[in-house]
Amino acid sequence: MSGSRAVSSGDWLTAGRLDLPAGGGAFAISRLAIGLFLVDQDQHRIAVGSDRKRIVPLRAGDGWILPAGSSGTCEYDDALSFLRVDLSDDLLDDVGFDKADFDPVVGSLDPLLVQFVRHAASLRDAPQSLYRDTMNLAVAAHLAQLLSPAPPLSVGIGDRRLRRALVYIHDNLAEDLSLNDMASEAAMSRFHFVRAFAAAFGTSPLQYVIRERMEHAKVLLRTTSVPVATVAIRVGYDDVSRFGRHFRRSTGITPAAFRRR
Repeated sequence: MSGSRAVSSGDWLTAGRLDLPAGGGAFAISRLAIGLFLVDQDQHRIAVGSDRKRIVPLRAGDGWILPAGSSGTCEYDDALSFLRVDLSDDLLDDVGFDKADFDPVVGSLDPLLVQFVRHAASLRDAPQSLYRDTMNLAVAAHLAQLLSPAPPLSVGIGDRRLRRALVYIHDNLAEDLSLNDMASEAAMSRFHFVRAFAAAFGTSPLQYVIRERMEHAKVLLRTTSVPVATVAIRVGYDDVSRFGRHFRRSTGITPAAFRRR
């Protein structure tokens, strides 16, 4: 499970693709890791925490989830390609997951977790953003829910902490909003803030921010003659094409067409 290609790094999560020749060998994993096989390995052999290998055939889409500190040996008879996602202790702490309290998983993986791993790998070169932070948190939250289900929330829409976060969001729509800042305003961890926000408002903080930015953009397009690029900047987008995609997804038409109506 060692690799020939370095993975990219971030504050919470590292992800990447690794391509290895047939063979295998010893491995040691310092952080909780998820592996997703991209090819079939009918004679995959693995030992975790011992030297007693067992044959565990893995198909493309199968994989493993190993706790931090895991070590062992794996062998495979054909060239291997797989995606690997490593989760930091800070990220796991944020979602309230006891990192040591689960047995290694080797075999079939939850379909939604597979999608999250693929998406995390596709974002490995993307800059830090509210979207990437949200997706990183989603990976950890879903993994925690699979391995250690969380109790239901008791936070409601009238919660003062969430109201403070809403005020902060609306006061800073044009800024580079982050989960850290929003959660700090609510005096919650990032994970509990996202869960509480979604439970109270029926949408994630990311989607709420996008929706409110689009609503503000509509007002500017109706009431001013400033260029669309300026509207984009005023609602928090430094990339006009990205603003245009979000606007069209929200309204079904382009900003220019909306202004002409």
